[in-house]
Amino acid sequence: MSDPYPERVMDAPSAEAVRVVLVEDSLLLREGLVRLFDEAGYVTAGAYGDAEGIVERVRAARADIAILDVRLPPSFRDEGVRAALALRAALPGLGILVLSQYIEGVYARELLASGAGGVGYLLKDRVTSLDDFTDAVARVRGGGTVLDPLVVSQLLASPPDPVATLTPRERDVLELMAEGRSNGTIAERLFIGVGAVEKNVSAIFTKLGLGESPSDHRRVLAVLRYLQRS
Repeated sequence: MSDPYPERVMDAPSAEAVRVVLVEDSLLLREGLVRLFDEAGYVTAGAYGDAEGIVERVRAARADIAILDVRLPPSFRDEGVRAALALRAALPGLGILVLSQYIEGVYARELLASGAGGVGYLLKDRVTSLDDFTDAVARVRGGGTVLDPLVVSQLLASPPDPVATLTPRERDVLELMAEGRSNGTIAERLFIGVGAVEKNVSAIFTKLGLGESPSDHRRVLAVLRYLQRS
């Protein structure tokens, strides 16, 4: 169920006013950020507790930038990142700023994978300065890339692991593949459709570099990659 915070729009905003849509499940943090945006002169075009219908919400709000928590209802796993990726695909000119409680390199890599600008990834507990935060929003809105220094350090500390680039859902699918489960059984276990399982399997093959081959069974090769890493 949606938990929308009442929309806040300034009276007769200037043409330069930046329109923000905020997605944060914590009501207190959501209210605090809305007040921060008001003080900074931004238009809060919408503030919500979940990412349900986020593309339509952002499009209707005519937002310039969307700010999302990584973990949102209902599962509090990767809903925010999946919403961010959906927004980048549907609205290429939209700035995306993701806030997280933890350093999650997989999500950062996924957001940066396209190489396009207008994206940011900040840790919540390090956003302590109003000036620094509004500067990050402005840079993302202007097409720049803003990454928390701790996130950068983690990304540089270890080479990308193909399995690590999988989303949590793709990892769930791969784990069940490793157990020898069929797509139908995986769909039942994860409470998703068979079509969704097939899309995840296809994404797994792509991320693991397993192209079409008449002699190799990609499903087996994917499972071997997973088991070798475990």
